[in-house]
Amino acid sequence: MRVLLSVIHIIVAIVITAIVLLQQRKQGGFAGIFGGGTQADSGQWQRFSQLTKITIILSAVFMLTSFFLVLMS
Repeated sequence: MRVLLSVIHIIVAIVITAIVLLQQRKQGGFAGIFGGGTQADSGQWQRFSQLTKITIILSAVFMLTSFFLVLMS
């Protein structure tokens, strides 16, 4: 089970790296870096691009596999 989880973890890490490199750079300056937005950003999830949504989901999977790998050791 640990070997399978390790393989999934490595694959997810490689895919996250590729997806992040494919994303376009935003020219938001420091406001974009620190999440500068207004209270009107309530529907933020719908405005994310597909690559951003995939990055968020894969990051969550990466964190979960990291957590379970630590628990198994």
